[in-house]
Amino acid sequence: MSSVATRIAYALILLVNSIVAWIMLTPWAIEKLQHLMLDYVKINCPNGECYGWLAVHRINFALGIFHLILAGLLFGVASSKEPRAAIQNGYWGPKVIVWVAFIVMSFLIPDEFFMFWGNYIALIGAMLFLLLGLILLVDLAHGWAEYCLAQIEDTDSRLWRTVLIGSTLGMYAASLAMTIVQYIFFAHPGCSMNQAVITINLLFWIIISVISVNPTIQEHNPKAGLAQAAMVAVYCTYLTMSAVSMEPDDKQCNPLLRGRATRRTSVVLGAIVTMLTIAYTTTRAATQNLGLGGGNSIRLPDDDEHDLVTQQPNSRREMRAEALRRAVEEGSLPADALLSDDDDSDTGNNTAHDDERSRTQYNYSMFHVIFFLATTWVALLLTISYEKTVEPTSDFASVGRTYTASWIKIVSAWLCYGIYAWSMVAPVVLPERFDFS
Repeated sequence: MSSVATRIAYALILLVNSIVAWIMLTPWAIEKLQHLMLDYVKINCPNGECYGWLAVHRINFALGIFHLILAGLLFGVASSKEPRAAIQNGYWGPKVIVWVAFIVMSFLIPDEFFMFWGNYIALIGAMLFLLLGLILLVDLAHGWAEYCLAQIEDTDSRLWRTVLIGSTLGMYAASLAMTIVQYIFFAHPGCSMNQAVITINLLFWIIISVISVNPTIQEHNPKAGLAQAAMVAVYCTYLTMSAVSMEPDDKQCNPLLRGRATRRTSVVLGAIVTMLTIAYTTTRAATQNLGLGGGNSIRLPDDDEHDLVTQQPNSRREMRAEALRRAVEEGSLPADALLSDDDDSDTGNNTAHDDERSRTQYNYSMFHVIFFLATTWVALLLTISYEKTVEPTSDFASVGRTYTASWIKIVSAWLCYGIYAWSMVAPVVLPERFDFS
Protein backbone atom coordinates (compact mmCIF):
# COMPACT_ATOMS: atom_id res chain seq x y z
CA MET A 1 0.00 0.00 0.00
CA SER A 2 1.45 3.39 -0.98
CA SER A 3 2.14 6.05 1.62
CA VAL A 4 -0.45 8.36 0.04
CA ALA A 5 -3.20 5.75 0.36
CA THR A 6 -2.24 5.15 3.98
CA ARG A 7 -2.46 8.86 4.81
CA ILE A 8 -5.84 9.15 3.11
CA ALA A 9 -7.14 6.19 5.11
CA TYR A 10 -6.11 7.74 8.43
CA ALA A 11 -7.63 11.08 7.37
CA LEU A 12 -10.93 9.32 6.60
CA ILE A 13 -10.91 7.71 10.05
CA LEU A 14 -10.41 11.15 11.62
CA LEU A 15 -13.22 12.56 9.46
CA VAL A 16 -15.66 9.79 10.44
CA ASN A 17 -14.70 10.10 14.10
CA SER A 18 -15.27 13.87 13.98
CA ILE A 19 -18.69 13.52 12.34
CA VAL A 20 -19.77 10.92 14.90
CA ALA A 21 -18.64 13.24 17.70
CA TRP A 22 -20.59 16.11 16.10
CA ILE A 23 -23.75 13.98 15.94
CA MET A 24 -23.32 13.19 19.64
CA LEU A 25 -23.98 16.85 20.43
CA THR A 26 -27.70 16.42 19.70
CA PRO A 27 -30.11 15.43 22.49
CA TRP A 28 -31.51 12.70 20.21
CA ALA A 29 -28.11 11.02 19.99
CA ILE A 30 -27.62 11.24 23.76
CA GLU A 31 -30.97 9.61 24.44
CA LYS A 32 -30.21 6.79 22.00
CA LEU A 33 -26.75 6.29 23.50
CA GLN A 34 -28.02 6.11 27.08
CA HIS A 35 -30.70 3.64 25.98
CA LEU A 36 -28.05 1.54 24.22
CA MET A 37 -25.91 1.54 27.38
CA LEU A 38 -28.94 0.36 29.41
CA ASP A 39 -28.90 3.67 31.30
CA TYR A 40 -25.56 2.70 32.88
CA VAL A 41 -23.92 5.86 31.51
CA LYS A 42 -25.60 9.17 32.37
CA ILE A 43 -24.15 11.99 30.28
CA ASN A 44 -24.60 14.97 32.57
CA CYS A 45 -22.44 17.84 33.74
CA PRO A 46 -22.36 19.24 37.30
CA ASN A 47 -24.61 22.11 36.19
CA GLY A 48 -27.09 19.96 34.29
CA GLU A 49 -27.48 18.43 30.85
CA CYS A 50 -24.59 19.35 28.56
CA TYR A 51 -25.82 17.94 25.23
CA GLY A 52 -23.02 15.54 24.56
CA TRP A 53 -20.06 17.51 25.92
CA LEU A 54 -18.67 14.42 27.58
CA ALA A 55 -19.60 12.16 24.66
CA VAL A 56 -17.56 14.33 22.28
CA HIS A 57 -14.50 14.14 24.52
CA ARG A 58 -14.91 10.38 25.00
CA ILE A 59 -15.01 9.72 21.25
CA ASN A 60 -12.05 11.97 20.45
CA PHE A 61 -10.13 10.63 23.46
CA ALA A 62 -10.56 7.09 22.11
CA LEU A 63 -9.12 7.99 18.70
CA GLY A 64 -6.37 10.06 20.34
CA ILE A 65 -5.22 7.16 22.52
CA PHE A 66 -5.38 4.91 19.45
CA HIS A 67 -2.92 7.22 17.64
CA LEU A 68 -0.62 7.54 20.67
CA ILE A 69 -0.35 3.75 20.91
CA LEU A 70 0.50 3.55 17.21
CA ALA A 71 3.09 6.29 17.68
CA GLY A 72 4.81 4.19 20.33
CA LEU A 73 4.63 0.96 18.33
CA LEU A 74 6.06 2.60 15.20
CA PHE A 75 8.85 4.59 16.84
CA GLY A 76 12.08 4.25 14.84
CA VAL A 77 10.59 2.53 11.77
CA ALA A 78 12.75 3.52 8.79
CA SER A 79 11.27 1.65 5.81
CA SER A 80 8.28 -0.46 4.83
CA LYS A 81 10.54 -3.54 4.74
CA GLU A 82 10.66 -3.53 8.53
CA PRO A 83 8.08 -5.87 10.10
CA ARG A 84 6.53 -3.11 12.22
CA ALA A 85 5.77 -1.01 9.12
CA ALA A 86 2.86 -3.35 8.41
CA ILE A 87 1.15 -1.88 11.46
CA GLN A 88 1.13 1.52 9.74
CA ASN A 89 0.24 0.41 6.22
CA GLY A 90 -1.88 -2.67 6.80
CA TYR A 91 -4.14 -4.55 9.22
CA TRP A 92 -6.96 -2.08 8.56
CA GLY A 93 -9.69 -4.45 9.70
CA PRO A 94 -8.14 -5.08 13.12
CA LYS A 95 -7.26 -1.39 13.51
CA VAL A 96 -10.85 -0.32 12.89
CA ILE A 97 -12.05 -2.91 15.40
CA VAL A 98 -9.58 -1.61 18.01
CA TRP A 99 -10.66 1.99 17.32
CA VAL A 100 -14.35 1.11 17.81
CA ALA A 101 -13.48 -0.91 20.94
CA PHE A 102 -11.68 2.12 22.39
CA ILE A 103 -14.77 4.25 21.78
CA VAL A 104 -16.96 1.72 23.62
CA MET A 105 -14.47 1.44 26.48
CA SER A 106 -14.27 5.25 26.81
CA PHE A 107 -17.93 5.33 27.85
CA LEU A 108 -17.09 3.13 30.82
CA ILE A 109 -14.59 5.65 32.22
CA PRO A 110 -15.99 7.93 34.96
CA ASP A 111 -17.20 11.41 33.95
CA GLU A 112 -14.76 13.14 36.31
CA PHE A 113 -11.80 12.03 34.20
CA PHE A 114 -13.22 13.63 31.07
CA MET A 115 -14.10 16.82 32.91
CA PHE A 116 -10.37 17.13 33.66
CA TRP A 117 -9.31 15.90 30.22
CA GLY A 118 -11.60 18.28 28.34
CA ASN A 119 -10.78 21.36 30.42
CA TYR A 120 -6.99 20.96 30.54
CA ILE A 121 -5.32 18.25 28.42
CA ALA A 122 -7.48 18.70 25.32
CA LEU A 123 -7.14 22.48 25.55
CA ILE A 124 -3.33 22.31 25.55
CA GLY A 125 -3.27 19.84 22.67
CA ALA A 126 -5.69 21.95 20.63
CA MET A 127 -3.56 25.06 21.00
CA LEU A 128 -0.48 23.15 19.88
CA PHE A 129 -2.34 21.86 16.82
CA LEU A 130 -3.60 25.34 15.98
CA LEU A 131 -0.07 26.78 16.16
CA LEU A 132 1.23 23.94 13.99
CA GLY A 133 -1.41 24.69 11.36
CA LEU A 134 -0.43 28.34 11.20
CA ILE A 135 3.25 27.52 10.79
CA LEU A 136 2.32 25.05 8.06
CA LEU A 137 0.32 27.73 6.21
CA VAL A 138 3.25 30.17 6.23
CA ASP A 139 5.58 27.39 5.08
CA LEU A 140 3.16 26.52 2.28
CA ALA A 141 3.06 30.17 1.15
CA HIS A 142 6.86 30.33 0.91
CA GLY A 143 7.06 26.90 -0.73
CA TRP A 144 4.49 27.77 -3.41
CA ALA A 145 6.19 31.02 -4.36
CA GLU A 146 9.67 29.51 -4.39
CA TYR A 147 8.48 26.57 -6.51
CA CYS A 148 7.00 28.92 -9.11
CA LEU A 149 10.17 31.01 -9.16
CA ALA A 150 12.30 27.89 -9.59
CA GLN A 151 10.17 26.79 -12.54
CA ILE A 152 10.52 30.22 -14.12
CA GLU A 153 14.31 30.24 -13.64
CA ASP A 154 14.78 26.70 -14.93
CA THR A 155 12.46 26.79 -17.95
CA ASP A 156 11.94 30.50 -18.62
CA SER A 157 8.30 29.51 -19.06
CA ARG A 158 5.68 32.14 -19.76
CA LEU A 159 3.09 29.71 -18.37
CA TRP A 160 4.66 29.71 -14.90
CA ARG A 161 4.94 33.50 -14.95
CA THR A 162 1.23 33.64 -15.71
CA VAL A 163 0.47 31.13 -12.95
CA LEU A 164 2.47 33.07 -10.37
CA ILE A 165 1.09 36.50 -11.29
CA GLY A 166 -2.44 35.21 -11.83
CA SER A 167 -2.60 33.33 -8.54
CA THR A 168 -1.22 36.34 -6.66
CA LEU A 169 -3.75 38.73 -8.20
CA GLY A 170 -6.52 36.18 -7.72
CA MET A 171 -5.80 35.74 -4.01
CA TYR A 172 -5.66 39.49 -3.47
CA ALA A 173 -8.95 39.87 -5.35
CA ALA A 174 -10.51 37.15 -3.18
CA SER A 175 -9.23 38.88 -0.02
CA LEU A 176 -10.68 42.20 -1.14
CA ALA A 177 -14.00 40.60 -2.13
CA MET A 178 -14.35 38.84 1.24
CA THR A 179 -13.52 42.08 3.04
CA ILE A 180 -16.22 43.97 1.12
CA VAL A 181 -18.77 41.22 1.83
CA GLN A 182 -17.94 41.37 5.53
CA TYR A 183 -18.44 45.14 5.63
CA ILE A 184 -21.79 44.83 3.83
CA PHE A 185 -23.33 41.98 5.83
CA PHE A 186 -21.55 41.85 9.19
CA ALA A 187 -20.49 45.43 9.99
CA HIS A 188 -23.82 47.17 10.52
CA PRO A 189 -24.08 50.13 12.94
CA GLY A 190 -23.82 48.76 16.47
CA CYS A 191 -21.58 45.84 15.43
CA SER A 192 -18.39 47.43 16.74
CA MET A 193 -16.60 44.14 17.31
CA ASN A 194 -17.06 43.06 13.70
CA GLN A 195 -16.12 46.49 12.37
CA ALA A 196 -12.91 46.43 14.39
CA VAL A 197 -11.73 42.93 13.47
CA ILE A 198 -12.54 43.37 9.76
CA THR A 199 -10.62 46.65 9.64
CA ILE A 200 -7.68 45.24 11.59
CA ASN A 201 -7.47 42.30 9.20
CA LEU A 202 -7.50 44.67 6.21
CA LEU A 203 -4.69 46.73 7.72
CA PHE A 204 -2.65 43.63 8.51
CA TRP A 205 -2.70 42.24 5.00
CA ILE A 206 -1.77 45.63 3.60
CA ILE A 207 1.14 45.82 6.08
CA ILE A 208 2.53 42.36 5.24
CA SER A 209 2.26 43.20 1.53
CA VAL A 210 4.35 46.33 2.04
CA ILE A 211 6.87 44.37 4.12
CA SER A 212 7.19 41.72 1.40
CA VAL A 213 8.31 44.23 -1.24
CA ASN A 214 10.46 46.33 1.07
CA PRO A 215 13.95 46.79 -0.49
CA THR A 216 15.74 45.72 2.68
CA ILE A 217 13.67 42.53 2.90
CA GLN A 218 14.25 41.82 -0.78
CA GLU A 219 17.99 42.32 -0.36
CA HIS A 220 18.24 39.73 2.39
CA ASN A 221 15.67 37.38 0.82
CA PRO A 222 15.46 37.75 -2.98
CA LYS A 223 12.61 35.22 -3.15
CA ALA A 224 10.31 37.31 -0.94
CA GLY A 225 7.38 38.89 -2.74
CA LEU A 226 3.66 39.44 -2.99
CA ALA A 227 2.84 35.82 -3.82
CA GLN A 228 3.50 34.69 -0.24
CA ALA A 229 1.72 37.70 1.23
CA ALA A 230 -1.31 37.07 -1.00
CA MET A 231 -1.72 33.50 0.25
CA VAL A 232 -1.43 34.56 3.89
CA ALA A 233 -3.87 37.43 3.26
CA VAL A 234 -6.54 35.27 1.66
CA TYR A 235 -6.28 32.61 4.40
CA CYS A 236 -6.43 35.10 7.26
CA THR A 237 -9.29 37.01 5.61
CA TYR A 238 -11.13 33.71 5.30
CA LEU A 239 -10.50 33.03 9.00
CA THR A 240 -11.86 36.47 9.90
CA MET A 241 -14.93 36.02 7.71
CA SER A 242 -15.51 32.58 9.21
CA ALA A 243 -15.27 34.12 12.70
CA VAL A 244 -17.84 36.88 12.12
CA SER A 245 -20.18 34.53 10.25
CA MET A 246 -20.12 31.95 13.05
CA GLU A 247 -20.71 34.28 16.00
CA PRO A 248 -24.09 34.33 17.80
CA ASP A 249 -26.74 36.78 16.57
CA ASP A 250 -27.55 38.33 19.96
CA LYS A 251 -26.56 41.78 18.66
CA GLN A 252 -28.20 41.38 15.25
CA CYS A 253 -24.81 41.24 13.54
CA ASN A 254 -25.08 37.83 11.87
CA PRO A 255 -27.81 37.71 9.21
CA LEU A 256 -26.96 34.11 8.34
CA LEU A 257 -28.77 32.94 11.47
CA ARG A 258 -32.07 34.80 10.90
CA GLY A 259 -33.80 32.19 8.74
CA ARG A 260 -34.20 28.60 9.89
CA ALA A 261 -33.41 27.18 6.43
CA THR A 262 -30.34 29.37 6.16
CA ARG A 263 -29.27 28.44 9.68
CA ARG A 264 -29.58 24.71 9.05
CA THR A 265 -27.70 24.94 5.74
CA SER A 266 -24.91 27.03 7.26
CA VAL A 267 -24.61 24.67 10.24
CA VAL A 268 -24.37 21.53 8.11
CA LEU A 269 -22.05 23.02 5.47
CA GLY A 270 -19.93 24.71 8.13
CA ALA A 271 -19.50 21.47 10.05
CA ILE A 272 -18.62 19.41 6.96
CA VAL A 273 -16.15 22.00 5.63
CA THR A 274 -14.58 22.27 9.08
CA MET A 275 -14.10 18.51 9.39
CA LEU A 276 -12.67 18.20 5.87
CA THR A 277 -10.29 21.09 6.51
CA ILE A 278 -9.07 19.52 9.75
CA ALA A 279 -8.54 16.15 8.05
CA TYR A 280 -6.53 17.74 5.23
CA THR A 281 -4.52 20.02 7.53
CA THR A 282 -3.69 17.14 9.85
CA THR A 283 -2.52 14.87 7.04
CA ARG A 284 -0.38 17.58 5.47
CA ALA A 285 1.07 18.75 8.79
CA ALA A 286 1.89 15.18 9.78
CA THR A 287 4.01 14.63 6.67
CA GLN A 288 5.41 18.11 5.91
CA ASN A 289 9.19 18.18 6.45
CA LEU A 290 8.96 15.32 8.92
CA GLY A 291 10.63 12.55 6.93
CA LEU A 292 13.09 11.83 9.69
CA GLY A 293 13.19 8.06 9.33
CA GLY A 294 15.02 5.89 6.87
CA GLY A 295 18.60 6.31 7.95
CA ASN A 296 19.32 2.63 7.29
CA SER A 297 18.80 2.71 3.53
CA ILE A 298 21.82 2.39 1.24
CA ARG A 299 22.63 5.69 -0.45
CA LEU A 300 25.40 7.08 -2.62
CA PRO A 301 27.51 9.75 -0.92
CA ASP A 302 27.54 13.17 -2.56
CA ASP A 303 31.33 13.33 -2.62
CA ASP A 304 31.90 9.92 -4.21
CA GLU A 305 34.40 11.00 -6.87
CA HIS A 306 35.33 7.50 -8.00
CA ASP A 307 31.82 6.12 -8.53
CA LEU A 308 32.38 3.58 -5.78
CA VAL A 309 29.77 2.16 -3.45
CA THR A 310 31.01 2.96 0.04
CA GLN A 311 28.56 0.73 1.93
CA GLN A 312 28.67 -3.04 1.52
CA PRO A 313 25.27 -4.59 0.64
CA ASN A 314 24.52 -7.53 2.91
CA SER A 315 22.26 -9.52 0.55
CA ARG A 316 21.67 -10.19 -3.12
CA ARG A 317 18.44 -8.22 -2.96
CA GLU A 318 20.22 -5.13 -1.67
CA MET A 319 22.94 -5.53 -4.31
CA ARG A 320 20.26 -5.50 -7.01
CA ALA A 321 18.64 -2.43 -5.45
CA GLU A 322 22.04 -0.71 -5.32
CA ALA A 323 22.63 -1.47 -8.99
CA LEU A 324 19.26 -0.02 -9.91
CA ARG A 325 19.93 3.13 -7.90
CA ARG A 326 23.31 3.48 -9.65
CA ALA A 327 21.65 3.14 -13.07
CA VAL A 328 19.04 5.75 -12.20
CA GLU A 329 21.79 8.05 -10.92
CA GLU A 330 23.64 7.77 -14.24
CA GLY A 331 20.48 8.26 -16.28
CA SER A 332 20.47 4.76 -17.78
CA LEU A 333 17.05 3.97 -16.26
CA PRO A 334 14.03 6.14 -15.45
CA ALA A 335 13.39 7.07 -11.83
CA ASP A 336 10.28 4.86 -11.61
CA ALA A 337 12.48 1.81 -12.12
CA LEU A 338 13.10 1.88 -8.38
CA LEU A 339 9.37 1.52 -7.74
CA SER A 340 9.03 -1.38 -10.18
CA ASP A 341 11.79 -3.34 -8.47
CA ASP A 342 9.99 -6.10 -6.64
CA ASP A 343 12.01 -6.70 -3.51
CA ASP A 344 9.70 -9.46 -2.36
CA SER A 345 9.62 -11.47 -5.56
CA ASP A 346 10.66 -14.63 -3.71
CA THR A 347 7.55 -14.51 -1.54
CA GLY A 348 5.19 -13.43 -4.28
CA ASN A 349 4.00 -10.33 -2.45
CA ASN A 350 2.70 -7.47 -4.60
CA THR A 351 4.73 -4.45 -3.58
CA ALA A 352 5.09 -2.78 -6.96
CA HIS A 353 3.41 0.34 -5.69
CA ASP A 354 5.28 0.56 -2.38
CA ASP A 355 7.11 3.91 -2.38
CA GLU A 356 8.72 3.38 1.05
CA ARG A 357 10.80 0.27 0.59
CA SER A 358 14.09 2.15 0.74
CA ARG A 359 13.00 4.90 3.10
CA THR A 360 9.79 6.12 4.72
CA GLN A 361 8.21 9.21 3.19
CA TYR A 362 7.41 10.64 6.63
CA ASN A 363 8.04 9.94 10.30
CA TYR A 364 5.39 7.44 11.40
CA SER A 365 5.50 8.30 15.10
CA MET A 366 5.28 12.06 14.51
CA PHE A 367 2.41 11.42 12.09
CA HIS A 368 0.35 9.82 14.84
CA VAL A 369 1.30 12.41 17.46
CA ILE A 370 -0.06 15.14 15.19
CA PHE A 371 -3.25 13.14 14.62
CA PHE A 372 -3.59 12.94 18.39
CA LEU A 373 -3.35 16.74 18.59
CA ALA A 374 -5.98 16.95 15.86
CA THR A 375 -8.44 14.96 17.97
CA THR A 376 -8.01 17.46 20.81
CA TRP A 377 -8.67 20.35 18.41
CA VAL A 378 -11.84 18.70 17.11
CA ALA A 379 -13.04 18.14 20.67
CA LEU A 380 -12.33 21.76 21.60
CA LEU A 381 -14.02 23.10 18.47
CA LEU A 382 -17.16 21.06 19.14
CA THR A 383 -17.46 21.77 22.85
CA ILE A 384 -15.86 25.12 23.70
CA SER A 385 -18.38 27.44 25.38
CA TYR A 386 -21.27 25.47 23.99
CA GLU A 387 -24.33 27.70 23.48
CA LYS A 388 -26.68 27.83 26.43
CA THR A 389 -29.60 28.44 24.12
CA VAL A 390 -29.47 25.06 22.36
CA GLU A 391 -32.77 24.17 20.80
CA PRO A 392 -33.94 20.85 22.30
CA THR A 393 -35.56 19.86 19.01
CA SER A 394 -32.63 20.84 16.83
CA ASP A 395 -31.56 18.18 14.33
CA PHE A 396 -27.99 19.46 14.08
CA ALA A 397 -25.63 21.04 16.57
CA SER A 398 -23.67 24.05 15.42
CA VAL A 399 -19.89 23.85 15.33
CA GLY A 400 -17.99 26.74 16.89
CA ARG A 401 -20.95 29.14 16.92
CA THR A 402 -19.81 31.03 20.01
CA TYR A 403 -17.90 34.22 20.72
CA THR A 404 -15.06 32.18 22.19
CA ALA A 405 -14.68 30.12 19.02
CA SER A 406 -14.90 33.29 16.91
CA TRP A 407 -12.15 34.96 18.91
CA ILE A 408 -9.94 31.87 18.57
CA LYS A 409 -10.17 32.24 14.78
CA ILE A 410 -9.59 36.00 14.92
CA VAL A 411 -6.52 35.71 17.13
CA SER A 412 -5.28 32.82 14.97
CA ALA A 413 -5.41 35.10 11.93
CA TRP A 414 -3.46 37.79 13.76
CA LEU A 415 -0.91 35.23 14.93
CA CYS A 416 -0.54 33.96 11.36
CA TYR A 417 0.23 37.50 10.19
CA GLY A 418 2.83 37.74 12.94
CA ILE A 419 4.50 34.45 12.00
CA TYR A 420 4.67 35.47 8.35
CA ALA A 421 6.02 38.94 9.18
CA TRP A 422 8.73 37.36 11.32
CA SER A 423 9.67 34.98 8.49
CA MET A 424 10.25 38.09 6.36
CA VAL A 425 12.11 40.11 8.98
CA ALA A 426 14.19 37.28 10.48
CA PRO A 427 16.81 37.20 7.66
CA VAL A 428 17.41 40.93 8.26
CA VAL A 429 17.68 40.59 12.03
CA LEU A 430 19.59 37.28 12.03
CA PRO A 431 21.47 37.19 8.71
CA GLU A 432 24.00 34.60 9.90
CA ARG A 433 21.23 32.01 10.25
CA PHE A 434 19.88 32.42 6.72
CA ASP A 435 21.62 31.79 3.43
CA PHE A 436 19.62 32.34 0.26
CA SER A 437 22.59 32.21 -2.07
